[in-house]
Amino acid sequence: MHGWSGDSNTWQMWAKHFKKSGWLWQSTERGYGKTPPFSPIWRTYSRQACYQRRVVIAHSLGLHLTKSEILRHATDVVLLGCFSRFIPNGIESRSLKTALQGMQKHLGTVKEKAMLNNFLQKACLPDPINSLIPGPIEKGLSIAGRKKLKIDLELLIQTHKLPIDLPERARVLIIQGTEDSIIVPSTRNSLIKDLKQHLKNAPTHWDIPGAGHLLLVPGLINRVKDWLDLSV
Repeated sequence: MHGWSGDSNTWQMWAKHFKKSGWLWQSTERGYGKTPPFSPIWRTYSRQACYQRRVVIAHSLGLHLTKSEILRHATDVVLLGCFSRFIPNGIESRSLKTALQGMQKHLGTVKEKAMLNNFLQKACLPDPINSLIPGPIEKGLSIAGRKKLKIDLELLIQTHKLPIDLPERARVLIIQGTEDSIIVPSTRNSLIKDLKQHLKNAPTHWDIPGAGHLLLVPGLINRVKDWLDLSV
């Protein structure tokens, strides 16, 4: 599941790598741009149902955008730059909430494009923006997509805990960039703390030195695949 303002094209390299290894891959699409919305379903093969691996890989708000019926049946969850609550408790909360409310006001106005480009550049840091596969921000929002973007930004503002359908027995991998310019350090720490309290088994945590919010790191897909293979 991609994050706020993204789309399913984000996962092109991931899908290619996992399919090559025999996995069935489905990329959720929220539908902010021209690509139509798509919601995957788990496919069960009766003879192997009790052994089936069901992996959710989510980026940023993607954890909270993942549908309950998908999340509750996951055996493994990979969290890329995710959060339990986006706005932390403490001195950072007021300025961050004000900035998000400003973004809400710019959606649908002449200032929208500049605001979204600024967000994308910040999400890319420390990498250049041309490192990305073009998504809805570059290609343009649809009318329905802009409405969803507003709804999802409000969801981001209102997040305050882990999704209730995150399975307690899921095997969880947290991946965070040390140079993330979107998720503040206290929010990153809160996610780890909340997961340790929620899960039956402690999550695995990787801090990626020098990586930003989008985790544009060579070899990361291979590392995630290797981590998933460890439990086979």
